[in-house]
Amino acid sequence: MPNLLIHTDVKQGYNPVFALGEYNMVLTRFGIVQLTQGTSWSGNTGDFEMAIVTLGGKFAAAGDNWEFAEVGGRKDVFSGKPHTLYLPRNTKFTLTALTDCDFAVNESPATRDTARPTVITPEMTRTISIGRDNFTRAATIMLDEKFDSEHFYIGEGMIPSGNWSGYPPHRHDFDDLPGEIDMEETYFYRFDPQQGFGIQKVYKTDGSIDETYTVKNNDTVAIAEGYHPLCGAPGYQMYYLWTMCGKVNRGLISAKDPAHDWVK
Repeated sequence: MPNLLIHTDVKQGYNPVFALGEYNMVLTRFGIVQLTQGTSWSGNTGDFEMAIVTLGGKFAAAGDNWEFAEVGGRKDVFSGKPHTLYLPRNTKFTLTALTDCDFAVNESPATRDTARPTVITPEMTRTISIGRDNFTRAATIMLDEKFDSEHFYIGEGMIPSGNWSGYPPHRHDFDDLPGEIDMEETYFYRFDPQQGFGIQKVYKTDGSIDETYTVKNNDTVAIAEGYHPLCGAPGYQMYYLWTMCGKVNRGLISAKDPAHDWVK
């Protein structure tokens, strides 16, 4: 079983985290962009739809027949909700940093035309509280099944000091409605203070996958399959961006590990 944990030393420009097909991720390409004020990052989405989640700072975005003067605003992931810029396939773009900024770039292969370039503002997101006791956490959903994307379902989680998330352990490996949807998932982590850490587990009940990782600031775990609970170290806030990509269906529908389902 390959190591599913990816360390990234984030520097100026585009920082690739994993490519399409790596880690058995057949619907996702993921990277982090860091820009100093006044610098730009340009490209073309090509055969991919793209969802850009602001982590901190602001940028201007423009392309052919579309423009957004200001995207973003929060200082960092612990200081408010994100702006998300969605771009369909075959879209030229230039993003110019209005302040020092960084953002996550999610890409998924698109077989059809989807929504026009769109900014999803914090006011357009929804935040829900999940769990209880020491597995309580907040989830902010930016892009759900109601949005005209082919594959994306994107949100971010905030885990209080010492708490668990993704618990009871859940998976989304099979299209078996109404109980489960098949979606691969990317977790990208940040901590406050930055030296914090968490524990991420990925496993299957047949033992074919049984991985446990220490995750730190700017780490990513690629979860093509399996149950995937996580917890944060006491004393630290733990943030994670979660990007799910479904080939057929999208939604917050998962199957719990039967051994631990009673906890809910």
